Amino acid sequence: MRKLLALPNFILFLLIIAAALFLFNAAAGDSAIFDETAHIVAGYTYVRHLDYRFNPEHPPLVKMLAGLPLLFQNINFDTSKGYWNGSNEQWWAGNEFLYKSGNDADKIIFWARTGPILLALLTIIFIYIFAKELLGRWWALLPAFLFGFSPIVLAHGHYVTTDVAATLGALLTLYSFLKLLEQPGNKNLWLAGLAFGFAQAVKFSSVLLIPALFLISIFYAIANFENFWRYSYRNLKSWLSVIAIGYLFIVYPLYLLTTWNYPLEKQVVDTETILQNFGFPPLAFLDIQMAKIPAWRPLAQYLLGVLMVFQRSAGGNNAYFLGELSSHGWRYYFPLIYLMKEPLPILLLIFLGSVLGILRMIRALRHGKEIGGKFKEYLTLHFWEFSSLVFIILYWISSITSPLNIGVRHILPTVPFIYILVAGAIKKWFSAKPADTPITFLDGVDNFMHAIFSFWLKTLVISAAIIWLVLETMLAAPHFLSYYNQFFGWRTDGFYYATDSNFDWGQDLKRLKKWAEENLPREEKLAVDYFGGGDPNYYLGEQFVPWWSAKGSPKDEGIGWLAISVNTLQGALAKPAADFYRNPTDEYRWLENPYGFVDRAGTSIFIYKL
Repeated sequence: MRKLLALPNFILFLLIIAAALFLFNAAAGDSAIFDETAHIVAGYTYVRHLDYRFNPEHPPLVKMLAGLPLLFQNINFDTSKGYWNGSNEQWWAGNEFLYKSGNDADKIIFWARTGPILLALLTIIFIYIFAKELLGRWWALLPAFLFGFSPIVLAHGHYVTTDVAATLGALLTLYSFLKLLEQPGNKNLWLAGLAFGFAQAVKFSSVLLIPALFLISIFYAIANFENFWRYSYRNLKSWLSVIAIGYLFIVYPLYLLTTWNYPLEKQVVDTETILQNFGFPPLAFLDIQMAKIPAWRPLAQYLLGVLMVFQRSAGGNNAYFLGELSSHGWRYYFPLIYLMKEPLPILLLIFLGSVLGILRMIRALRHGKEIGGKFKEYLTLHFWEFSSLVFIILYWISSITSPLNIGVRHILPTVPFIYILVAGAIKKWFSAKPADTPITFLDGVDNFMHAIFSFWLKTLVISAAIIWLVLETMLAAPHFLSYYNQFFGWRTDGFYYATDSNFDWGQDLKRLKKWAEENLPREEKLAVDYFGGGDPNYYLGEQFVPWWSAKGSPKDEGIGWLAISVNTLQGALAKPAADFYRNPTDEYRWLENPYGFVDRAGTSIFIYKL
């Protein structure tokens, strides 16, 4: 019996090992993606210099984890240059730090990625822990497996970015807060507060946990309606205490540490410069005044980041989607990009779980009590499931209404909860029994499902989906970022639908170097129009010639080869939205057949023979 109980843990261990192999292999092969140029140098300066002048638009914790391994390397970083003493040019600083200071860029990038990879692996473990509360030891393996083998997760789990860490933060916070509601006490209160603080310290969008936890508190009181006011008062105190603990004991100390050597005068000037055009002047004024008071400086820096996120979200970001170029986004972006990027076996399981859940809900309403009584009964028996659904809905509404449409990664924090709910629906399908005397059409449908899907056939369906996903992920490796499912280009052609962090974030520059070594004579030049966090000159040396559309054809200068990042290419070829202006000189009109490339570096850099 003890061996049987230990078997799920052993399977989870194997899953962690498999995911780690995928993640570390991808981390070693990918060049720096766009955001990492700023994130890595920022993380290094946080832990080495205790100075937060770089990259205030993201919280510090992930970057600090990326910077810690770098303390044990012999690294050069020049603090006498203008990017440090002047305008805080984080992209300039990152490029100098990685590629122009005599450092080993690939070594720095790989070791910086180890911290985020560990967070990704911890997320798999905590999905299992969360799901075990609802599903038991064996069924909890299913959502953990789906997450660990998802190409979306494996793509973003090995970069120095914040999305997977935010997923872990959401899991920890909801788990510990639900434990607190069920078992009030100081231990659970502190665990929930620290988990909430961790979430706020990794990604600013985690602020959505505040309304989510509030709603969950109210619904928990409704589930205990006989003591509604007592539970409401108790839960409100818990909610406020969790927020206070998170900010006072996690967020404030981290910002205190990382602003320790950040000169007060410079912080004030930087804050004034960044917020000079902020759309709501009273908040900008408040932040500037807080930055002038030593005790409030850490919270002022945190608030600065929040305001920068609001500013950016309101303004949108240039993005390519379905043949169009826009900065205002599309309401249908996240639902469609999720359907494009999620593997078909997972989508099939989600569809199956959704249908089963809807049928079960309709049957319950037709055969049960009035809607109010049935809802209260559901809250009582399935509160963890309901809380997960509340978080999913709130986060998706926020994402859909935002004009910032640059990657499926922005909805990653909801993905584990989707998988957990799907696994729960499938588990109930396995254990459900047919109605003895069907009295409605739905009863007949349910009995028909039982007739054609015996236990072994159900097992075969789930096993086939699992095997399919394993094979899918192995075939996608290590090009997880550019993965789309088979309906939308699969491993190589998803760029027709969306680019940026969905397909091309600059991850293939090292592969372009390898292509040049294998295919290009040393005396030949290569014109490169690259998008990403790498430095073509660092990898290609004298063969590299910087290029862009307005320069015309490289052939006119005797250069026979051209390499273009597909993110740049699609931005040049797409139809601009009605209010979007693109300079005609940036449209690569002289490139006769833009999709007539002769080779690729990885999946995202197209190579042309002119």
